[in-house]
Amino acid sequence: MEATHAAPSTWRNLTRYAFAVALVALALLLSLVLEVSFGNPFWLFFPVAVIASTWFGGKGPGWVAVGLSTLVVLYYFIPPARSWNVKPRDIPFFLTFAACQVVASWLIAWRQKTEDSLRRARDELEVRVAERTAELTNANEALINQIAVQKRTEEALQIARTELARVARITTIGELTASIAHEVNQPLAAVVANADACVAWLSHQTPNLMEARAAAERTTHGATRASEVIVRIRSLINKATPEKAPVQINKVIQETAALADGQASRNGVSLFLQLQSDLPVVLGDGIQLQQVILNLVMNGIEAMSGVTGQPRQLVVRSRSEGLDQVLVSIQDCGVGIRPDIMPRLFEPFFTTRSQGMGMGLAISRSIIESHGGKLWAESTGSQGSIFQFTLPSAGGSN
Repeated sequence: MEATHAAPSTWRNLTRYAFAVALVALALLLSLVLEVSFGNPFWLFFPVAVIASTWFGGKGPGWVAVGLSTLVVLYYFIPPARSWNVKPRDIPFFLTFAACQVVASWLIAWRQKTEDSLRRARDELEVRVAERTAELTNANEALINQIAVQKRTEEALQIARTELARVARITTIGELTASIAHEVNQPLAAVVANADACVAWLSHQTPNLMEARAAAERTTHGATRASEVIVRIRSLINKATPEKAPVQINKVIQETAALADGQASRNGVSLFLQLQSDLPVVLGDGIQLQQVILNLVMNGIEAMSGVTGQPRQLVVRSRSEGLDQVLVSIQDCGVGIRPDIMPRLFEPFFTTRSQGMGMGLAISRSIIESHGGKLWAESTGSQGSIFQFTLPSAGGSN
């Protein structure tokens, strides 16, 4: 195999040198032919032969052409002709000719070498660019696939988070069962009482239609109130896709307070609302925001279960924060939050309650952050703790 490769290489080398010899011979022939008409035109053809030999054959054939041209000129054209002798007065001319041949060959060889280097560098650059392009293409495809996988993962995570939030809502509703019963029983008892009153007014020998109508209207109002309570409870329990719409945060707080009022009463907690009347509306999912407030209120009630010797008060506040945010805070007067617990307070499955799942605060923070807000906690030591969250406003007012 090596011999097979060596033979073409040797043949190419011989061809290049033979080409140089042929060019010098051609230059000699043309010079001899034109010598009769033009004197000594060798100075034109031999440099051309040297340049062509160096350009097409390389440095070696170029130096061969230089040597042959010098000898040929010395023999045929430097007086006395057809002799190797040189007269002293012709030596400078001969040396100048030889030097020009050497310089021409060296310049052409240098230029060819430079161009070959540039050509190789360009070819290498093209290869590297092609390789880099292929790498970038592969990396881009991998990145696109990774983004697609991440997107599917995020969608699955959002579905799981929504389902987990629904479970947390149901758990909270279970804790509020007595309060819900109280909320429903009140309007239903009013419905029964007003219906009896209406029947009584109509049963008189002279029916009092005005009183009967008023009692009927009160009956309708009580039934409507009971229906609204049921609707709120169903909206909290139902599995629904979160939808963002303008929400009056004060109304959400008031509805949540109505649901938690019974639980607060049974635990000896007084629930106070301090709501700014001209709050801007926020853009969000009312059910999710109600879940957050309800969870924080229930935590506040739970935090004061061991408080004795002072009133148990839970204060829910709302106010504008800056020009484009709404701040909601829930403050209790419990034992506060220990410094070692504070960093882990919003971690999933971390809880200080014996019956807690440890998901309420984590879900609440996730909901607030998905609305573009922020949820955090502060401890006031013996004065209790305060949970606050902000939401970006959407314009308008409550």
